[in-house]
Amino acid sequence: MFSKVFPKIHPEGYKFIVISVIITIILYSLSNFLGLVGLVLSIWVYYFFRDPERIIIEDDNYLVSPADGEVIKVEEIDGPKELGLENKRFNKISIFMNIFDCHVNRTPCAGQIEEILYKPGKFLNASFDKASEDNERNYYKIKDKHGNDIIIVQIAGLIARRIVCETNKNQELKQGDRIGMIRFGSRADVYYENYDSLVKVGQKAVSGETLLAKR
Repeated sequence: MFSKVFPKIHPEGYKFIVISVIITIILYSLSNFLGLVGLVLSIWVYYFFRDPERIIIEDDNYLVSPADGEVIKVEEIDGPKELGLENKRFNKISIFMNIFDCHVNRTPCAGQIEEILYKPGKFLNASFDKASEDNERNYYKIKDKHGNDIIIVQIAGLIARRIVCETNKNQELKQGDRIGMIRFGSRADVYYENYDSLVKVGQKAVSGETLLAKR
C-alpha cells in the first residue's frame, strides 16, 4: 500500500523534486495561494518520475509494451532508415505518453542490444506522424531469442527536452528490463517482425505488462 501512495522514484527525478520544493517554499513566502500551486507542482513532479515495479511475463513468444500510454498507431511500414532497415518491412506500434504517464521505458523482449543510435532533432508534438522522422530520438536495435530484429525508438515530445539511455551496446537484456526514460511528454515506437499484433489504436498500454504482439 505504501509503495502505491509513495512509489519509487527514478534517479533522474531527484534534482527536479528538490527544485520544485525550493520553488514551492519561495512561492509560499509570497502568498498561500502561490504556495498551494507550488505544492501541486511538486506532487506532479514526484509522480512524473515514479518508477514502479512491474510483473513481467518472461515469455519469448510475446512482446510487451516499452511504455505506459495510449496506442496511437498500429501499422506495417519500412524499417528506420537511420539503422539501414528502410528496405525491410516491419510491423510498428506507436505509444504516446502524456505528462501524467510513467515515463520509464522497458525492453519488449529478452535479447542483446546490437546498436544504439541517438539522433538530435525538433520537439514537435510526439503524437504527430512527423515526430518519428523529425524529433529528437534514440534507437535501440535488439536481436531477440528467435533471431528477429526488434527496434525501440524513444521520441522526445513537445515538452520533453532529454532522452535518458540507461543501457549499452552488446548488453544482454531480460524481457521488461529498464532501458531508459524520456523527460516530460513523449512517445515510444516499436518495430518488429514475425509477431502478430495484439493491440488496437486507442488501447492503453502498461510498460512491461501489456502484451503487444505474439509469435
